[in-house]
Formats: sequence, C-alpha cells, structure tokens
Amino acid sequence: MTFAAFGLHPDLLKGIHDMGFTRPTPIQQDAIPPALAGRDLLACAMTGSGKSAAFLLPVLHQLMDRPRGTTRALILTPTRELAAQIDQHMHDLAVHTPLTGAPVFGGVEMIAQGHAFSIGVDVLTATPGRLIDHFRFPHGKLSGLEILVLDEADRMLDMGFLPDIERILRHLPPRKQTLFFSATLPPPIVELSKEMLRDPVAINLQRQSAPAAGITQTVYPVPRDLKPSLLLSLLRRGDLKYVLVFTRTKIGASRLAEQLSRQGVPCESIHGDRTQEERMAALAGFKSGRCRVMVATDVAARGIDVEALGHVVNFDVPRATDDYIHRVGRTARAGTVGEAITFVSPEEEEDLRQIEIALNKTLPRVTVEGFDYARRGSHPMRERGGRPQAPSRHEAPSAPPAFPAPSAGVWSGTSPAGSHRPRRRRR
Repeated sequence: MTFAAFGLHPDLLKGIHDMGFTRPTPIQQDAIPPALAGRDLLACAMTGSGKSAAFLLPVLHQLMDRPRGTTRALILTPTRELAAQIDQHMHDLAVHTPLTGAPVFGGVEMIAQGHAFSIGVDVLTATPGRLIDHFRFPHGKLSGLEILVLDEADRMLDMGFLPDIERILRHLPPRKQTLFFSATLPPPIVELSKEMLRDPVAINLQRQSAPAAGITQTVYPVPRDLKPSLLLSLLRRGDLKYVLVFTRTKIGASRLAEQLSRQGVPCESIHGDRTQEERMAALAGFKSGRCRVMVATDVAARGIDVEALGHVVNFDVPRATDDYIHRVGRTARAGTVGEAITFVSPEEEEDLRQIEIALNKTLPRVTVEGFDYARRGSHPMRERGGRPQAPSRHEAPSAPPAFPAPSAGVWSGTSPAGSHRPRRRRR
C-alpha cells in the first residue's frame, strides 16, 4: 500500500516524498482512512510505530480547503519535547501547503504563542499546563476548533494531567472530531475515552504491549555502585556508539552526565530541572552527533526521536513495564533495528522479574569480559587521590556477581522545532 492510496491531497504527498517515506506503517494504514472520514478514533499503538503521521496526515488533509485565520485543530501532548517534535513533523509534512502551526508549551515566553492564537494558526500543538495559562487571557479562545488529538494519553494520565484535560475540554466546542492515541490502554484511559469519543473506531485494542520486533533486549547484572564504570567501559570498548541512557531521577541523570563528562565522554542530560533552552540545546546536540550520550529521565525523554539510534541503556531498571516499553522504543523505530540494555543490581531483580513476567519472556543475561565486577569500596570512576581512572584493558576477568536467577515467565520526526513563532510555508 502507498500513501497515494489514501486519497491524500497532492501537496501532502509531496511532503511525504520529501521526507523519504513510501509505505505507511500498520497504525497509519488502520487510522488514516477512518480519520479522513471524520470518525472518532481510539488507537493503541506502540512507541515508534508512526502515530504522529497517523493523526497529522488526516488532520492536514481535512484543513486544506478550510478557510484560514481560525485554529481548527488542537494536538495535546504531555511534554515540551514531544510538542516541539510534533510541530516540526507537521511543518515537514505541510511544507508544500499554506497550512500553519505553532507549539504551545512552558519554559519559553508566552508572547509569540499568544500571537499564534491571535492570528489563528491552523494547528496548535500544546502541553496541557501552558494551554490553560493562555485560556486566562482574551486571546486564548478556540471557538472554531473542529479536531482534537490526544497523543500519549496514557502518559498524560500518569503525569496527573487528567484534571487539566477536563478543564481544557470545557473551553472547546462540544461538537468536534476526537482522535485518541495511546501506547497502552489501562482502565482509566478506557474510561476517559468513553467520555470523550462518539462511536469511535477502535484500533489494536487487543494487541499486547511489547517492544518492537527489531529490538534486541539484554540484561547486564552489575552491583549498583559499579554501573557508571560498566557504562564507561562499554563506551570505551566501542560497544556503544551513540546511546540514550535512562535514569529514574533527575538528580541521577545530572550526576551520571557529570561523571561521564569528567571521563571525556561528550554527554548531555535532559530532565525537568533544566530550562527549555537547555533541553532543546541538549537535544539538538545529541541529534547532530556532537553529543555521544544523552542521559534522560522517563518524562523528559518523550519526544526524543533520533533516526537510527542504535542503543538504549536502562541505567536504572524502570518500575513499570510500560516505562520499559517506552524507553526501549526509542530505538528500532519505524522498522529499523536496535539494542536495549538493562543494568540490573541485586536490589532491582524483583522489578526486572515483574517486567519479564509481563513480557512473557526471560531476557538473556550478559557479562562483560575483562570488567572487574569485584571492585568495591571506592567511587566507581575514581582511584585514590580522586583522579579519574579508566578500567585497565589488561585486568584479568573477574567473576560476575552471584545474582538471583531470573524467573521464567515509517515514521519518525528528525529534528526539534527551531522557532516558536508560527510559520507559513509556501511553494
């Protein structure tokens, strides 16, 4: 099947061609036709499956012949990075059309965003909190809205945005098409969808959440205090080229990035304590290749979408299977291949066991030849005197720690938005 078979506007097909895509992904094949027909959608699809284009293309097609000057489509998403990514994706698709769009999120000045409301850009991509901020001002009106998209709905609920979503709905016209996209469908999401959707087309409701088929998943048992040294060893051996590393906490992300930087590894961190400018600069450095390692928390990593990212490392075992799936889904996107590595300390084995039970598989354990698993009692990246020291390549292999045995059990955006002002593309 080709994109032309959907009957999309020729100018949108030009944008698709410019981006180098020829065949729609499964979620795009299932979602685009009913969305083009004006139906509400409840779509469950895993991370990296091409959800953004699955809702952007029908939205843009429907807006092509509508009058300009009124915002007719709103896309709600949980994080700033994801909002910026979707906005950029929208402009890449609409490059040959007169359609306009703008991102609306916190951490930047509201003036340009207010201008986007005032002139009525065609598509607003917003995070809930900043959108509500604009509703407090006279310019914050969306009375002409015709299409609402909720992306990453499960993550929005996890982040406590349900009251914000309910407040936003009170500011929107009652009659509108609603496209509801989520990577998972826990009971609260199902209940919310029943309130918001009218006779929706349900897509992939029975699919079990699982990592993409192209992801090789491995587990590296290692004591907690030796995790930084193991990561550094893998980087220096060349086993990892460009890698996205996940930690549970913002403090942990900053600390690990500082440790790697002191060892000469080009590294950045992205988390909620960094300003929006710092986060966008870090993301741009990682996507351009200037930065070899990006250390991120789960929330901040939504929206990190790097083509051909080969490796993801779970420095800390995630507490939930859904978080694991979202993390490892940053690699092997749109049909490519990648590797997901999880560092597990003895204290984290139970969390990992629950993930394996949910995945219905035991992940293979790997030990690194030559790495000193027995080294204890000092800072993992320092020798006496406080000076950094790389693991010696001449060290004899040490036996790995005796951990509990495990229990059995094409489509991506490529760059962050460069400007927060509304943009209009012409032929």
